Formats: sequence, C-alpha cells, structure tokens
Amino acid sequence: MKRTALSLLAGTALIASPVMAEELAVVGSWSSLPLYQDFETPFWTEKLPEMTGGEFTAQLTSFDQMGIAGSDVYRMLGDGVFDVGSTVADYTVGDAPELEGLDVPLVATTPVAAKAMVEAARPMVEDIMRDRFGSEVLGIAPYPPQVVFCKGEITSLADLEGKKVRGSGRMTTKFLEALGAEGINIAFSEVPGSLERGVIDCAVTGAGSGYSAGWWEVSDHLMTLPLGGWDSVVIAMNADRFDGLSAEQQQTLKTAVAEGLEGPAWDAAEGGLTDDIACLTGNGECPSGDSASMVLVEASEADTETARKILTEQVLPEWAERAGDDWAARWNDSVGQVVGLTIGQ
Repeated sequence: MKRTALSLLAGTALIASPVMAEELAVVGSWSSLPLYQDFETPFWTEKLPEMTGGEFTAQLTSFDQMGIAGSDVYRMLGDGVFDVGSTVADYTVGDAPELEGLDVPLVATTPVAAKAMVEAARPMVEDIMRDRFGSEVLGIAPYPPQVVFCKGEITSLADLEGKKVRGSGRMTTKFLEALGAEGINIAFSEVPGSLERGVIDCAVTGAGSGYSAGWWEVSDHLMTLPLGGWDSVVIAMNADRFDGLSAEQQQTLKTAVAEGLEGPAWDAAEGGLTDDIACLTGNGECPSGDSASMVLVEASEADTETARKILTEQVLPEWAERAGDDWAARWNDSVGQVVGLTIGQ
C-alpha cells in the first residue's frame, strides 16, 4: 500500500514538473555595435525566457568574440556548430550571390521604405537560407543606412573617383567601381587602422556603427548618401534544430524574435540617422555621448541622379547575371515592385 502511494506521488510529481527548456547556442553580430549591445543581448539573455514562459533560454556570444569571420557564420550554422546565427547578409554573398538582392543600395532612404523592401525580399531570403545554408529565417534586423566616411576632403560623389574605398558589401563595391573608385575588401574591424595608415581613403558603414567604432577619429568628411543600403542582418536557426521543435515551439520562438528583437531594432531605426549624424558632426544634440566634428557632405540632386543611373544601368544588371535569371525575375516581382525598379527594362 505504501509502495503504491509512493508510486502515485512520484507519477504526480513528474506530470506537474515543468518541461525542460530548450537551450539555444546563439552567435550574434558585431559585439561592439548597438545592434548587438542594445537589442540582441537583452533579447537572448533576458527577454527570450520571459516571452516564452521559460520554454527557451540561450547562451549568447558574437562571431567576433568567437574569432570567426562574419562570412563563415551561416556556413557554420548549417553545419550545426551552433543553433542560431546572425550576421550581415552581404558578408555571405560569396556563397549565395542571390542574397545580394536583399539589400540594394540607394533605393530605400527611410526605415519605413527599408522595412518594406526587406519584407518584400523575405520569401526569397527564406528560400536562399534553406537551400544554401540549411537554416530557417527567424528575423531580419537593420543596421543604420550605410554612408561614406572619408579621410581628406570630398564635396560630391564625383570626388570618390580614383579613391580607395572600402565597401560594405559586394553590390556596394560594384557601385563604387562603376563610379571610378577602387573597391577594397577590408573587414569592419580593420577599417580604422587602414584609414589611419592610408591603405584606404574612404569606407562605407552605418553612421551609428562608425560612431560607435570610432571611425570619426581617423576620418574627417561624412557623405550621407546611402551607398551601402542598410546592411540587413539575417537571424537564422539551423534547419535540423528548428525542424526538431514542435509546431507550437516554432511559432513561439518566431513570435518572440519578431516582437522582442526584430521589431525594436526597426523601431529604433526611425530618427536614428539624424541622431547619428549629430553625433558625428556636432550638428545637433548627440544622445549617445560626445559629438565629433566631421564635415557633413550632403548629396546634391546631380549626385542622386548619377547614383540612380549607375545602379539601374550597371549594378543591378551585373547582379542579375551573377544570381541568374530566375532570381532576377523573383526580385522584379517582389522588391522591384516595392522600390519601383525593374531589372532588364
């Protein structure tokens, strides 16, 4: 009788005990930048367990803290080295040239327009990440618009001709080369030293990223024409790991990422460029710390027209050749409709 009672109690305890949490090994983006510090870190370490009722927890690091290249993140994710990985999509286009279509420069100048472009591209990105990297898209978050930091005077887009310029992605580098600049491939972390030593004359990154990383200490002119798009960061999960979750768990995780990480990052993008420019130039109040004193170079109408012409006549058709006709057609029917561009016409 006593043994039966104990058995019943043990069975009741097992039924009442909570389900073990799914612990995720997460690799985030650049550890020194606001996306990681202000959004990824609080989400994965605090918000995720709260938003999922303890169903998911995470151990977080960043790819630079791991000592791996941003271009290797999705490849390693597909191999199951970790469960979730985030990096700039443009870093990985050597493995997936069609992924360049996510973040086309110059076509989105506001967060609203950029988000609409990303949402239009999302079905394409989901297929690319599954096919190329064996992973499931959980979210897509922005860096700030990618602008130009230069050491030495520039007054217009034409002044980039002949200069050595670090691009933020392949499409941006192709654009710079069409301008007559020499596109240089240098890792983000190596840019300050390269500017200081004269290895490069200019570099493209987000205004806020450049402020946080101290690029203003080694450059003096800032051109705000968004030559590098928004450097979209794709947050993805190893497909086998994702497929091993129940349908309810999959939806819970995707909802948490959308509401706790992706959404807040997009919300913060509104007004972010204005604040970042204030921080870099001293033209206005800087909410992030002390202001620098870079010279602000605003694009003229002629600059904008030139840039748009190069994009439509050279850069996008060259991308269509690299990606293939099927992807170009998908882009025309999705992103192209949103931004008012058609490749090949």
